[in-house]
Amino acid sequence: MAVVKPFLCVRPNGEAVSRVAALPYDVYSRREALEAVAGNPLSFLNIDRAETQFGDDVDTYDDRVYEKARELLESRIQDGTFVTETEPCYYLYQLTMDGRSQTGIAGCSAVDDYVNGVIKKHENTREDKELDRIRHVDVTNAHTGPVFLAYRKHETLSRIMEEVMEEAPLYDFVSEDGIGHKVWRIAGDKRLTAVEEAFGQVPATYIADGHHRAASAVKVGLKRRKDLEERGETVTGDEPCNYFLSVLFPEDQLMIMSYNRVVKDLNGLSMEKFFTEVCARFDVAKIGKEAYAPREKGTFGMYVRGEWYLLKTKDHLRSEDPVSGLDVSLLQDHLLGPVLGIGDPRVDKRIDFIGGIRGLKELERRVDEDMEAAFSMYPTSIQELFAVADAGRLMPPKSTWFEPKLRSGIFIHRL
Repeated sequence: MAVVKPFLCVRPNGEAVSRVAALPYDVYSRREALEAVAGNPLSFLNIDRAETQFGDDVDTYDDRVYEKARELLESRIQDGTFVTETEPCYYLYQLTMDGRSQTGIAGCSAVDDYVNGVIKKHENTREDKELDRIRHVDVTNAHTGPVFLAYRKHETLSRIMEEVMEEAPLYDFVSEDGIGHKVWRIAGDKRLTAVEEAFGQVPATYIADGHHRAASAVKVGLKRRKDLEERGETVTGDEPCNYFLSVLFPEDQLMIMSYNRVVKDLNGLSMEKFFTEVCARFDVAKIGKEAYAPREKGTFGMYVRGEWYLLKTKDHLRSEDPVSGLDVSLLQDHLLGPVLGIGDPRVDKRIDFIGGIRGLKELERRVDEDMEAAFSMYPTSIQELFAVADAGRLMPPKSTWFEPKLRSGIFIHRL
C-alpha cells in the first residue's frame, strides 16, 4: 500500500508565488531557459537551470552550476522569498487549462515504495539525465520539482479534497501561459491522519510524468540512508531522505493528450508504393484539406502532400496485449517500422515527436517545411498506462503527453 507523508514545506511567500513558479526544467533547451529567466530573477528556473547564471563557456553540468543553484535557493530562503512551514502539511494543487481543472494532493512519497514496486513505472530512464538531477538534489539538499503521480480514485481522498476546496486557497494566480493555479493547505492532526490512512489503502501509485526526477530522488535518498548506516547512526525511516516530493492525482482528474509523429521521408518509396503498403495494413479514407484528429482507438490521421487521410487499423493487426495493443505500438509496428524504416524511434533522426498541445497546424507546418508525412494520434488513456505498469512492462517512447505541467518552486522538500 502507498505511503504518502505530509512534509515541512518550503514555499514562496504569497506575493512572490506567481513570479517564482516555473515550468519543469526539462521542457527547455539551454537557450530557451536563458530567455525564460530574462527579467525575472525570482523565477525558479534560475535555480532549476542554474547554468543560466553563466556564460556559454561554462558547461551545463559544471560543478559551479550546481553550487550556484544551492546558493540561489539559500539566498531566496534568507531574503524571505521562500518561507518554511512550522508543521508538516499536505497541500491541494489545482491546475486549470481551457476551463478544465485537475486537482491533486502534494505530499512526500516513500523511497521504499519506489524500490518495492508500489510506485509503478512505465518507461526507462537515461543515466545521463539521472546524473544531472542527482547532483542537483544532492547539492541543493532539496527536491525542487514534484514527481507527477496518479492513483485509482479513492472515495475518502475525494471527500477530503472537496471539503478543503471549500476553504480559501493559500495561492490563487494565473501563469503567463494562461494556466490557473490554486493551492490549499491541508493541516491539523485529524485531516493529516485521514489523508495518510486513506493513501495507506491505495495499493499502487503510478508515475505519470517525472521518471527521471523520481529515479534521481530515490538514488540520493538511498545514498544518504547508506551514509547514515555507515556512520553508525540509527535509521528510523522517518528521515526526510526516505521520501521525495510528489503531487498525486486521482485517475478521473487527468487528461492525456496525443503525442503525434512526423517523418522526414517515405523511405525511398514512391507515393503509389507507399499507399499500397499502407492500404495493406489500414483501411484508408481521404479526408481532404481539413486537419483530422482521430476519434477512436486504433485510428490515425495522416497528412501527406497537402492532404489528410483517416487510417483505421485492420482488425487482424489489433491486439489485447497491454503494450502491442497501444496505438503508438500499432503505428510503429505496422507502418513506421516495416513501411518507413523507422527501426528505433528513440534514436532515429528521421522521426520527430510533436506534443498534442501544439495542435494539428504544427503537423501541417512541419510537413510543408521539412518533413514528408505526419500522423495524428488518438491519446493513450490513463487506464492503458495503468495496465502497462501493472504488467511490469514499458511503454514505447513518447506515448503520453500530460497537460497542464506541474510548476516547480511552489513546493520544496528539504532533505
